[in-house]
Amino acid sequence: MKKIMLGNDAVARGAYEAGVNLVSSYPGTPSTEITEAMAKYPEDEVFVEWAPNEKVAAEVVIGAAIAGGRAMSCCKHVGLNVMADPIFTDSYIGVNGGAVFCVADDPGMHSSQNEQDSRHYAKASKIPMFEPSDSEECKEYTKLAFDLSEEYDTPFFIRLSTRVSHSQSLVELCERECHPIKEYQKDIAKNVMMPGNAIKKHVIVEDRTKKLKEFSETFKFNTIEDNNSNIGVITAGISYQYAKEALGDKVNYCKLGMVWPLPTEMLQDFAAMNEKIYVIEELDPFIEEHCKSIGIELIGKDSFTLLGEYTPAMIKKVVLDKDPDEYITIDEQIPARPPVMCAGCPHRGTFYVLKKLGLTVSGDIGCYTLGAVAPLASVDTTICMGASVSAAHGMAKIRGEEFTHKLVSVIGDSTFMHSGITGLSDIVYNKGINTVIILDNSITGMTGHQENPTTGYTIRGEETRQVDLIKLCYGIGIDRVVIADPFDIKNFEKVVKEETAANEPSVIIAQRPCALLKRVKYTGHCIITDACRKCKQCMKLGCPAISIEKDTNAVKIDITQCNGCGLCTGVCPFNAIVKEDN
Repeated sequence: MKKIMLGNDAVARGAYEAGVNLVSSYPGTPSTEITEAMAKYPEDEVFVEWAPNEKVAAEVVIGAAIAGGRAMSCCKHVGLNVMADPIFTDSYIGVNGGAVFCVADDPGMHSSQNEQDSRHYAKASKIPMFEPSDSEECKEYTKLAFDLSEEYDTPFFIRLSTRVSHSQSLVELCERECHPIKEYQKDIAKNVMMPGNAIKKHVIVEDRTKKLKEFSETFKFNTIEDNNSNIGVITAGISYQYAKEALGDKVNYCKLGMVWPLPTEMLQDFAAMNEKIYVIEELDPFIEEHCKSIGIELIGKDSFTLLGEYTPAMIKKVVLDKDPDEYITIDEQIPARPPVMCAGCPHRGTFYVLKKLGLTVSGDIGCYTLGAVAPLASVDTTICMGASVSAAHGMAKIRGEEFTHKLVSVIGDSTFMHSGITGLSDIVYNKGINTVIILDNSITGMTGHQENPTTGYTIRGEETRQVDLIKLCYGIGIDRVVIADPFDIKNFEKVVKEETAANEPSVIIAQRPCALLKRVKYTGHCIITDACRKCKQCMKLGCPAISIEKDTNAVKIDITQCNGCGLCTGVCPFNAIVKEDN
């Protein structure tokens, strides 16, 4: 049976068919759907969870593999940074049951703060890495990774990209292969990585790498397509698809399914059968540098780019020196559609108040990063998950009195659980005076509404113990914890003023659920009445439902976008906005 599947769904299918017993992940675009798809398989066959962060997820997987089960964790490229600590050590430990780590890179930064190339992690950690180019390969490579993980006693990487993760192609479905949980035996020399054991394991890792390099020379998914050309293209992953679309059978292809360790003799033999070699790969010159190190003359990043995604047109221009075919164009310019917080977003009230008070805002990763976008434009910094809290501590220590009462951190409830807790404990321990605003929208919003430890539900929707943020903050040592509704503008402003004025650390829990949650039932819509004096105060909210008419300069509310959240009614100084039922 064949089925059209997303690349991410196909990875999940491959893991399921391989008999995976446990999957633990933290959501991160473009990898999120893998774990969501896994949760659709029977829970008596595979345990699936959202972990608080990627490091925890990796450690859960490593533990499961040591115990004899097959386990997988999935993350985006920056999530791999978070799990790097246990991953590097797991390379030394190896496995008992198979362990697979899926990492999805994001060339073009569709939903990321950088264009990190995860292939470097494979080389640095000495963990083998596969890179599929379509959904069928996503499934097959994942299945094979589990088998090879156990055969070579190593964790395995599957590297995806946004286009592979979110593109669809045909996948052949097979039955699940049931693998009995392997026997667990206490083995201190293998599983306890203290220096005396680790130094011996490093020898084993280097020997394993040699064997994997030999394996890569004849790996069945490292293939050569001979089209009787004198031009050769070495490529992998989605770049192979772009090259095939652009060049067809005008060139020969060396398609690499295993991107670390890379073969040597195979690549040298391929280069020898061509007069000119191109290496086509997105992001860093990873394959290119290996090819140059083994004596292959090639055309690579000097002619292509280190930036963003490739296109067939770009490849066609470089390799064949041909301009792309004509495209259908339209006369009118398509308007830009910058990202914006949704109508009814609970974060809008928070950022409106912070902007009004002129505070310095240390931001974080989530929907609320859009608080940096005009007209709110209140976020000063965004670095990585959890950094809003830690960075603000550093800012306050450097600027002293200037920042002490004019600086706040904003962090979502899921991100706070991910990596904000340790930053908050640092503030308490090292006598900081900071105000942290936890934007509690009752869900992990940016990646598509995943549960987290603060919601009270598991990935399968089962009720579970809910983390009490108030008790957690008290337990860390915060004495001032206030819950406030960011849509009650006057009270929220009062709370922010009081907490930033305090001479001790404090936490404000800005509590209002995401407007897109099924349980949130806003009704009616808002309208502008004749009392409007065109002061434009409501425009400062940046609500997509509120705009200005070109001809009359009057403010209007689009009732097709307005969901009746009512935030604007509390902002208008003349009570000119009222809510009415549909």
